[in-house]
Order: sequence, then C-alpha cells, then structure tokens
Amino acid sequence: MYSREHVAIGAVVSGLGVAALRAALPSPALAALFAYVLLLSVFIDLDHFLVARRHAGDWSHLRACVSDPVFAFTEQDEVFAGVPERRIRTERLLSHALVGGALTAALAAVSVPVALFTAAVVYVHVVADLLRDAGFA
Repeated sequence: MYSREHVAIGAVVSGLGVAALRAALPSPALAALFAYVLLLSVFIDLDHFLVARRHAGDWSHLRACVSDPVFAFTEQDEVFAGVPERRIRTERLLSHALVGGALTAALAAVSVPVALFTAAVVYVHVVADLLRDAGFA
C-alpha cells in the first residue's frame, strides 16, 4: 500500500483506539498516542529499505529517498526498482511481524495499553498490505 493509504487507515485505527481510551487517559496523552500510532502506521515501512539493501547489496534505494523526499512519497512504485517484487513482498511482511512483535513486547514492559495499541496497528497494517497484494484493495 502507499503511504497515503496507510495514513488514512492509521488515522481510523488511531481514532478508534483513542476514543476507546478517552476515559482512561488525559487529553495530552491521547494526543500523543494518536500521533504515535499515525506515525507508526506509515514509518513501519522503513523496514523495506533493509529488505532492499539485502537484495541490492547497497543502500542506493534509501539514499535516493533521503536525497529526494518528494520522490519517496510521490513515486512509490519506483522506490524499490531493481529489487525482485515477489521477494520484497514476502520479506517486508516478515519484517513487519518481527518489528511489530519486538516493539509490542518492549512496550508491554512500559504500558500494556500502548503495547496492545501498537499490536493492533501493526496487525491492521499487515492485513492492509495483504489485501493489496491479493488484489482486494
């Protein structure tokens, strides 16, 4: 999925989660949680650069995006040119599961509600990617 689609989905999930927790947390904490989840829903995709690095043998894909951030968000179909699409699809989902699981476990030591929220966002992100890969979205 494109970043703009993950932002939209992340906003919905974040809004639902914040609404569910509004009685338990003060407004500043809810605002911070909303922002965290929105950022997580998009920036978990940074792990794609590790997958691309593994296949390309260098950081050229990351360098291209850092040197031209507009390209990174407007030409997302071209960001990983030269990397076998089938491999990156499978490995990015594996990477999301590993990153999401580790992040959830680490956050559970600090805040179980935030850890659960994190797990939900990563789950929705992966399901959205799977729906796109399967041609449903």
